[in-house]
Amino acid sequence: MDKRKILIVDDDIYICELIEMYLKKEGYKVCVAYDGVSVIEKFKEETPSLVILDIMLPKMDGWDVCREIKKISNVPIIMLTAKGDTFDKVLGLKLGADDYIVKPFEPRELIARVEAVLRRMGEKPVTTRSIILPNLSIDTDLYRVKINDKIIVLPPKEMELLYFLVKNKNIVFTREQLIENIWGFDFEGDIRTIDVHIKRIRKKLESLKNQYSIQTIWGVGYKFEVKNNA
Repeated sequence: MDKRKILIVDDDIYICELIEMYLKKEGYKVCVAYDGVSVIEKFKEETPSLVILDIMLPKMDGWDVCREIKKISNVPIIMLTAKGDTFDKVLGLKLGADDYIVKPFEPRELIARVEAVLRRMGEKPVTTRSIILPNLSIDTDLYRVKINDKIIVLPPKEMELLYFLVKNKNIVFTREQLIENIWGFDFEGDIRTIDVHIKRIRKKLESLKNQYSIQTIWGVGYKFEVKNNA
């Protein structure tokens, strides 16, 4: 089994390409099948560590594919479907699926679910947890930030927020998206918590203001911007 390989099964080419792009960005290898009949052969050939499986497939639906895979392997399966019925979710879990996500979905939510399932199965996600830029490095495994070769201490949530923004540089995120990615979907605090953390991070990055900045996009949210001279 290749611990870095994920099999995507969906008849929508656009969905496959989108998921593939995000998975490869996180360091995973990807293989794809577009119908239910070819999945089992592809699964045996590629021996992936996880399967992302759409329910509505031509030739054989996702339920039957899930049954067939579970007959020969305990590889985790995340069911992917446009249906949000509780019945579908319960049936998928009864058939052995390990998680379930409803279209449309945020690609980063899917990545988070992939990593969570792999952790539960005892596999270490391959996502890189360090970033090195000129005069700025972030290592979340060691919880260490270096600015101009000087180690800067950040509380855990500031560290995670900075890492997320830098990793997704030049992409704008709403406060809600940042809350979901850093604190989780069950966060019940004040959404303006983000503003407080951003203010503190900006202060610590002050010496790098000619290279990097966290920009406020009014009416939308925030982004980490790399300037032309960086």
